[in-house]
Amino acid sequence: MPRSLAVLMDSIEHIHTEKDSTFAMLLEAQQRGYTLCYMTQGDMAIRNGVPWARLAPLSVRDNTTDWFTLGESIWSDLRELDVILARKDPPVDAQFIYDTMVLQLAFDAGVLVVNHPQALRDANEKLYSLHFPQCTPPSVVARDAEEIRRFVSEHGQVVLKPLDGMGGRSIFRSFHGDPNLNVILETLTDNGQQFAIAQKYIEEITAGDKRILLIDGEPVPYALARIPQGDDFRGNLARGGKGVGVPLSERDRWIVAQVAPELKKRGMIFVGLDVIGDYLTEINVTSPTCVRELDKQFGLNIAGQLFDHLEQRLA
Repeated sequence: MPRSLAVLMDSIEHIHTEKDSTFAMLLEAQQRGYTLCYMTQGDMAIRNGVPWARLAPLSVRDNTTDWFTLGESIWSDLRELDVILARKDPPVDAQFIYDTMVLQLAFDAGVLVVNHPQALRDANEKLYSLHFPQCTPPSVVARDAEEIRRFVSEHGQVVLKPLDGMGGRSIFRSFHGDPNLNVILETLTDNGQQFAIAQKYIEEITAGDKRILLIDGEPVPYALARIPQGDDFRGNLARGGKGVGVPLSERDRWIVAQVAPELKKRGMIFVGLDVIGDYLTEINVTSPTCVRELDKQFGLNIAGQLFDHLEQRLA
C-alpha cells in the first residue's frame, strides 16, 4: 500500500511553482508514490479528542500554468496518515498555534509531522535565534518604546521587525535621530501593546541575506544569498531581492554547529537559518523556502534529501 501524505499550506492556487519549496516537496513525494492530500487551516477539527480534517486528493505537475488537480474533500482521521507537512506561512498568530495543537494529536498517535508541532509553537522565527547569543547581532525585544529608543541610541543604525511576519513585511531600517522612529515604534508595538525586535544593522547585507537549509541538522552545502536591489535594504525574494547561490563559509558552518544539535533535539527536521555577514538573524521553522532556487543553480534535489531522511524515520 502506498504511503500517505497530507500538506497543510496556504492556497495552492496562488503559489509560484518555480520558487515554492512546498511544491518541490509535493513533486518529490508524488514521484515516490505517495498518495497526496491537501488541507488549509479551515479544514481542521477535533472530534472527541481525535484530529480530523477535510482532505482533498491532490496531484501536481511541474509547470507554471496548470500545476495541480484537487479531488473532492472528505473528512478523514489524521491519525491514519503517514506524513503531514506543516507548511502554513506566518503570521504565527493564535489560529496558527491552534493548528499545531490539532497536529499534536496526530503526532502523538504516531504520524510523522514536519516540523514537530511543539517546535512550531516554541520556536518563534524572530526570537528563537536569541537562544544562541554567541551567533546573533546585538538585539533587544520589548514593547516599551523607550527601551527600543535606548538601543537605537547605543547602536546607531538598526533594523526593526514585528515578531510574527515573513518575507520582509513591516521591516524598518532606522537610526538614532530618525524623525520617523517614533511612528515606527508606535506602529510595530501598537502603542506599547505588542513586542517588537530591534537588531543592530549589519552592513554586510549588501552581500546578501543568506538562507542556509538544514535537514535534521545537516546543512545543504550551498546557501542562497538574497541580495537587495535598488534602494531597498531588504534582500527578501518577496521584496525583489536577487537570489545568488554561494558555498557555505567556515563561519556559516560554525553557526550551524552551534544551533543544529538543539534543532534536532526539538524535532525541527527542515529548517532555514538566515545569516547576514557573521551573524545569525532568524531561524525559520514554519515554511522555509529557497529549495527550488538552490536546486536549479547547483543541480541539487533538496526535497529528495528531505524524503530520504523522512523514509528512514518511517522505516
